[in-house]
Parts: sequence; structure tokens; C-alpha cells
Amino acid sequence: MASIFHSFMLVLAFLEAHTVQPACLPGCTCSKESFGRTLQCMSVSLGNILGNLPEEFKQLRIGNSPLFELPRGSFINMSTLEYLWLGFNNITVIHLGALEHLSALKELRLEGNKLRSVPWTAFRATPLLRVLDLKHNRIDVLPELALRFLVNLTYLDLSSNRFTVVSKSVFLSWLAYRKLRQPGCGAEVLSSLVLALHNNPWVCDCRLRGLVQFVKSISLPVILVNSYLMCWGPPSKAGQLFHEAELSACIKPLISIPSANVTIRAGQNVTLRCQAQASPSPTIEWTYPLSTWREFDVLTSAPAEDAVLSELVIPAAHLADRGNYTCVASNSIGRSSLVISLHVQLASQSLSVPWEGDTYIDLRVARHTARGILLEWFAEADNPEKRWFTLSFASEEAVRKEVVHFGPGINTYALEDLLPGTKYKACLSPEGQAPGRGQCVVFVTGRDHGRLEELEGRERLLHITVVLCAVLLAVAVGTYSWVAQALCSCRWWTLSCCLHCRKAPRCPHAAPWQRDSSLRSETAVCEDVPGHRASDGEQDKDGEELVWDSGS
Repeated sequence: MASIFHSFMLVLAFLEAHTVQPACLPGCTCSKESFGRTLQCMSVSLGNILGNLPEEFKQLRIGNSPLFELPRGSFINMSTLEYLWLGFNNITVIHLGALEHLSALKELRLEGNKLRSVPWTAFRATPLLRVLDLKHNRIDVLPELALRFLVNLTYLDLSSNRFTVVSKSVFLSWLAYRKLRQPGCGAEVLSSLVLALHNNPWVCDCRLRGLVQFVKSISLPVILVNSYLMCWGPPSKAGQLFHEAELSACIKPLISIPSANVTIRAGQNVTLRCQAQASPSPTIEWTYPLSTWREFDVLTSAPAEDAVLSELVIPAAHLADRGNYTCVASNSIGRSSLVISLHVQLASQSLSVPWEGDTYIDLRVARHTARGILLEWFAEADNPEKRWFTLSFASEEAVRKEVVHFGPGINTYALEDLLPGTKYKACLSPEGQAPGRGQCVVFVTGRDHGRLEELEGRERLLHITVVLCAVLLAVAVGTYSWVAQALCSCRWWTLSCCLHCRKAPRCPHAAPWQRDSSLRSETAVCEDVPGHRASDGEQDKDGEELVWDSGS
């Protein structure tokens, strides 16, 4: 009896064990560790996290899968999860709210993915997180408050990413770091704060000065995984260790120019120079009145560290190029600008500039279409009294020209509804004056393919209609002629038919003789054989008679 009872209890225990522990996902393995149950899915084609996983899992590990994102609510049924390892997948996006319901999470490992950014505020939902591994991703920005909600973190790995510059305030405002640096806390600390920042393309200019100072000041209980951080740029600092780099403070650009006023004669070449000193190294741009109309070459060089020289080259300057040229230098700290005034004097012997008297006009076709064009020009008068210009345009066959009046400066005008494939001439001249040299453009409009296709379609339709009528007409008359030929022999055909077709050298062969009682006339039709061609008058006459006959 005792043995039977013992066997019954074993069966109950077996059934209970198999009832409590659910089956694993296909392709995954489940195991029981000292800290709880583990679900491991390696090299499984998972496109996303399954939201219906059992709650009793303490660890979830997914690797070498096509998993590319962590959407919101990915772990809605896994509130007991403590270890989440998602290394070496294709994760590129972590949505805000993806870590909700993971209040017990202690470790998050995302190494070897394709993350470019991290929603740092998402860690508000994981207050117990102690390990965050983000190495071997593509992250390039670390916001100042990125570590705000990682108050219990003891291990942060940001190595092998794409960071170039990080502010030291990111770590100085980190609550976990501040607690360790408070006086009297060293004896209470049970573990150190470990940072991994190596193998990033650090640019050691003034922007990284704070981080370099922070790294130099790190001491226990804060530990760097690799304390030999290295500069990747700029070229003058490449290869230096952080401990060897001496970086200056950041300053906004300071601009210097050889002269604020430049005077030249029309037709001469001129180069405007502007040099800026700044840290970090600045960029220089030029602005001038005709920047949208005339584009000049700009040469840039670096004569010294944190210095940039920019040269604006103006070839064959003319009166239209006179005015203020502004050199604008900027960097991450600020921007500065200086103005260079260019004065151009008209040279009477200069023939290389499009001036007619005291007026400058530069006219061109900006855009060309099938039914129109867009004209663009710059016009300026040296005499203030000449303030209006006349635009005239017409085709070669037109009797009169269309005329429009404009003021000076840069203007555009669209000519529309022009005839396709037609030659036009447009001229711009001072009001009341005939167009001078270089003040006209001649253009030919393109072929309107849509209209040509429409005309060709109509022509094809007409051609098809004529051919169809001719075929129908030939069938009716041919049938009539074939029956008529059956009533006569070739000799009779020659006497009755060929008397009317004397130009034909021979008659066609007669068809087998048959009689049809429905035929009441024996009208025959004789066609020209090869080698015979009737006169035009005869063809028109025969054709007209044939049509009327077939319709009767």
C-alpha cells in the first residue's frame, strides 16, 4: 500500500512540474539558472520581440538575429525580467517607451548593433539598472542630461562608437558620479563606477578640453576601462594621448582683412582676402549683392593652427560688381563679420564688359520649355535719371513687338504660349533707346511633342479611314466585276471592255463561266495592269464614277 501511494505522489509531482513550466519558443532554449528561468534565442529569425512571453523569465537573450527595432511595449508581460541581453543583432531604433514594464531590470546589453542614437529618457522606467553596455554601435551624440535617470548605474560602456566631442558636464551632472565624489562616501561604497570611453574618434580641440580635464582628474572609486584615450584629430593632435594634450579655451572668430576699401578699373582682376582666427577652427562664407547672379571662385587655406584664409577671386570686374562684400566667419562659439567695399571705375578703353554708355545690361535665358522660356537679367544705369528699362520680344514673322517695362536690378520674366519650333528675339534696353551690343538674345522654341503626336494621330486616323473605304469599295466592285466576267469570253471582254480602256496592253483572264439570275446588267470594270498608268484626269473621273456606282 505504501509503495502504491509513493508512486502516485511521484506521478503528481511529474505532472505538476510539466504543468508549471511552459514549452519554449520554436528554435529557442529554456533553462533554469540560480537566479531564475532563462530564455535564449540565438540565430533565430525574429523580426521583433514577442509580447506574449511568460512572466516567470528572469533573463532573455537574443543574438545573431534580424531584430532591427525595439517598439513601444515590447516587454509588456515581462515585469520580472532582470537581465536583457540583445547583443549582435541589427537593432537601429529604440522607441521611447520600449523599456516600459521593466522596473526590475538590472542589466541591459546592446553591444554590436547599429544604434545611432539612444532615447536616454527611456531609462526612467528602469530605476534599478546597474549595467548598460552600448559598445560597438554608431552613436555620435551624448546629450548633457543623458545619464540623468541612471542613478544606480555602476558600469557604462560607450567604447567603439562614433563620439568626437562630449561635454564634461555629462558626467559632472551624473547623480551616480556625484554621490561617489561626496566627502565621506568612500567607506560606504561597495563597488566602483566603471566607464569605457576608448576607441572613439575624439577630436582634441577646445570643445574636448573639459572631457580631457575630467579624464585627467579621474581617481578611485571611478575607473576607466582603458585610461589611454587617444586623439584622432585635428591633424596637429592626431595620435596624442589625452594626458599629453594641451587644449586652449574656445573663442569666437576674430577677422582681419588687408583693406576695407578696394578700388580698381573695370576689366581688371581682383582678389578679396579675409582671414579668421578662432577655436575651434572657423568656416568662412562671402555675401555680396550679385551672389545669386554671379558666382565667383573661393580659395580656402589654413596658414596656421585654428586660422583660415579665404580668397574671393573676381575676374574682369565691371561696374555691376561694385558694392559691399561681407566676410562671415563662424564656429560653434559664435560668428563675426567684416565688410569690404569694392569700387570699380569705368575705363573708356575697356571693351570686355557689356556696358553701353552709362548702362549695364546682362540678359540670358534661365529656363527653356517647349511653349515658352524664362528670361533673367541684371540691369543697372550709372545715370540715376535712367531708372527704367524696356523688354521687347517677337518672332521673326511678327509684325509688331511685345513691350514690357521694368526697373533696374535683377528681374525675371516668363514668355509663355509661344509657337513651337519658332525663332524669337528678345532685347532689353534703356527706355527710349534702341538695343545695343550684347543686349539681345535669340532663341528657338522646342518642338511640342504632345501637339505633334495629336496631329500625327489625326493624320493616321484619316489615312486609315481612306484605306478602309477603299477596301470596302474594292470588295463590292470586285465581286460585281468577277460575276460580270463570267458572262463573257476573253474575246467578248476585249470587244466590250477594252474599247473603253484602250491604253491597256492586255485584258485579264476570264473567270469560269457562271450565270446568276440576280444580275440584270453586264457592266464590266477594267483595271490598269502593271506598266500602264492613266492620266490624272482619267483617274479622278474613273474613281468618282466608281464611288457613285458602288453606292447606287
